[in-house]
Amino acid sequence: MTELAVRELPLFPLPEVVLFPQEVLPLHIFEARYRIMLQQVLESDNRFGVVRWDPTNKKMADVGCCAEIIKHQTFDDGRSNIITLGQQRFRVLEVTKDSPFVSAVVSWIEDEKVDDQDKLQKLSESVKEALLDVVTLTGKLTDSDTSLPEDLPDLPRELSFWIGAHLGGPVADEQQKLLEISDTFYRLKREYEMLDHTRKQLAARTALKDTFSNVDQANN
Repeated sequence: MTELAVRELPLFPLPEVVLFPQEVLPLHIFEARYRIMLQQVLESDNRFGVVRWDPTNKKMADVGCCAEIIKHQTFDDGRSNIITLGQQRFRVLEVTKDSPFVSAVVSWIEDEKVDDQDKLQKLSESVKEALLDVVTLTGKLTDSDTSLPEDLPDLPRELSFWIGAHLGGPVADEQQKLLEISDTFYRLKREYEMLDHTRKQLAARTALKDTFSNVDQANN
């Protein structure tokens, strides 16, 4: 694991929210403590940390993602709407204060360098193929026109973050695990396993739907 420079960062714990690099996260700021935090952040470098808060265990995750404010609007009553963009991941080293908001010393995290780029690229292509199959099969099942976005990342690391951010359903636990993985290859490998499992399930459901559809057509 490669951990870079250390700095102090205001933290915003959010229930069941996992922010990934380069993902957009809109937030509504209304609590007094986070109004104070927002004011201080806007007066510095527009950055704070988003960390998942587990409401069941009453615990804050050790790894989060820095959010940069790219747009903000403050209303007369003090509430604000902000739009943030995920930047670097970080590890919480030490909580330095918890009032009026949480602040901590953090170290930036980067993925380990992958030696076998050809192997990584092949895995990335397999992940894209599985993702396309999942989207196509979902469209068939729901009778909807679904497709992958045109700006789907090409680089393996960015692709792995995009997939982690767009997992469907209540998957905060899995997203947190993906965020914490510091090896692009193993993150993509885990995502391929999930996508392949989903693809097989959807294929079986699609085949069943087609069978019933053919029976109905035959009866009519």
